[in-house]
This record gives sequence, C-alpha cells and structure tokens, in this order.
Amino acid sequence: MTVHTILGAGGVIADTLAKELLTHQLPVRLVSRNPTIPKSVHAAAAAATATTAAGTSVLPTTFAADLTDPVQTQKAIEGSAVVYLCVGLPYRYAIWRQHWPLIIDNTIEACKKTGSKLIFFDNVYMYGRTDGPMTEETPYDPSSRKGDLRARLATQLMSEVRKGNITAMIARSADFYGPGAGKTSIPDILVFRRLRQAQKAQWLVNAAVPHSLTYTPDAARALHILASDDNAWNQVWHLPTAGSPLTGAEFIQKAAAEIGRPPGYTVLSKWMIRLGGLFDGTTRELNEMLYQYEFDYLFDSSKFERAYRFQPTSYEEGIKATANAYMSGTGF
Repeated sequence: MTVHTILGAGGVIADTLAKELLTHQLPVRLVSRNPTIPKSVHAAAAAATATTAAGTSVLPTTFAADLTDPVQTQKAIEGSAVVYLCVGLPYRYAIWRQHWPLIIDNTIEACKKTGSKLIFFDNVYMYGRTDGPMTEETPYDPSSRKGDLRARLATQLMSEVRKGNITAMIARSADFYGPGAGKTSIPDILVFRRLRQAQKAQWLVNAAVPHSLTYTPDAARALHILASDDNAWNQVWHLPTAGSPLTGAEFIQKAAAEIGRPPGYTVLSKWMIRLGGLFDGTTRELNEMLYQYEFDYLFDSSKFERAYRFQPTSYEEGIKATANAYMSGTGF
C-alpha cells in the first residue's frame, strides 16, 4: 500500500497538502463527492514529474465518494498507506451533527479493514475558552455545540487508538490563513479579500487581543512530516504555528501595508453579527464561536517544533506571501 489518500479534496488544506505530497513524489488520491484536480495541484504534479528519473508522471488520481456511505468510504480508502481526513462540511451545526458521526465511523472502520493509517485534521473547538495557551494536554471543555461534537469525534478516534484497533493521530490547527484560503479563512475573507477589493478590512468582536493563526503551507508540510515518522503515530499534535501572535489590529496593519491600502478597519460587534445572522446562515453560526475572538486565543505548537526542529513561518512572511497571492489573483 503506497497511496496517500486525502478525504475532502477541494478544501484549502487538502489542496495544499496534495501539493506538498506531490513535491515529495508520493502518489496522491483526491476524494470528494465531485473531485477535480485544481490548476495549482496540476502545476505541482508537473514540477514533481520533471524531477523524476524517467519523467514518470505523478499526477494525482481522483475518486468520487460520499463519505457518509460506508461502502463508498471503504472503496475510496482501499490501497492507502495513509489517509488524511480533511473534510470541510458547510458551516452549519445541523449538517455537522448529521454527517460528522457517519464520516468518522465510516473512516475509522474502513481504515481498520484496510490497515491504512489515519490522520484526522482537527480544529480547537473542543478546548473551549482557555485562560492560557492551548496545548496537546489541554482538557476538553467545549463552549459550543460544535465544540462538543468535535470533542466526541476526537475522543472516539483516540479510544480506538488506545484499544489497538487503528494506527492514527490527530493533527490540530489554529484558525488558519494563507495563499488560496480565501473561501474558508476568516482573516482571508475579512482582511485580504476586502483590502484587495479596496474595501475597509474587518475583524470580529475585539481587534485588541492576540489571535494565533496557522499558516496553511506550514500545516501541509507538517502533515507530511508526521505521516513519514513512525514515532509520530497514536497521539495528538498541534501543527506548527508562529508564537507571539498578533492582535487583529496588528494583523490588519501588516496586511494593508503589503497590499498598499489604508490600515483602517471596522470591528464587527456581537450585535452586528447577530443582526447579520438574521439574513445569513453562516454568520448566524458564528455566534457561539465568538469567544475565540473576544478573548486571547493562544495556540502552542512547541511539541512539534521541538520534535522536528521546525521553525514556523513568521506572521510577517506569511502575510506577505498571502498578500502577494491576492495581488496576483491566486488568493481566492
């Protein structure tokens, strides 16, 4: 078994991970309901092919599957050395509650049957509001319905690990930003996209508190590193994220300077978001997660950094690269 299978093709983490794996000339399978190969992934495959000894193609394959169906999930995973669960469902709790338990059940069972290793790309919702930095040892104390669900998924997976039923790990990211993340990243949507469109940047609730952000290329590099290390399995990892996080105001100021726009911004207060939620479902779903922006949001990845001597991309470098992507038309 040699294929690296990415469940949830089309999302920014999945696409960035595919490019990273192709750079290392690994065979990649992209799985979603309607999978396609983005231009950026095609380009990465072409570059990787050019460096092979015989010019052997490393173009990824695609596999259409509904991961809420156990038979389709197993077929999608068969022949995989490593499976990366990077699914991004629509941001609706009703959809999460209906589909995530099926997806995690089916993925775990398929990996058991095929002997494939599993990496679950996760967020930090299960920690809830914390008074200090979030680490791999932070207890689960969710402050939201979504957080409660994510806690149950993570607990289920690691229970299977402890029982020896599966080889797996959880790889967690803070909120993320980076080139190509414009569809789902709040900093990309509220800051880079608006600045690129000559609009005033926005931030949620409180722009005066520090907010950790994971740079998407760092997350992809780290996932490949973890998958390649036999000693990394059967535990939780925080993906590399720069320390000394910026406040919202500082982040906007640096992004505006790179794009060449005034650094003025608007803070979207809780009442503004509640009002917007009357007309937009995604905005409405943000309400229970606003504690992440109201208070310090500190993500600690020192375990990974020490283990792999990895220096996360600085905010200055990451903001510059993301701004350049937006200016060149590839940020969305």
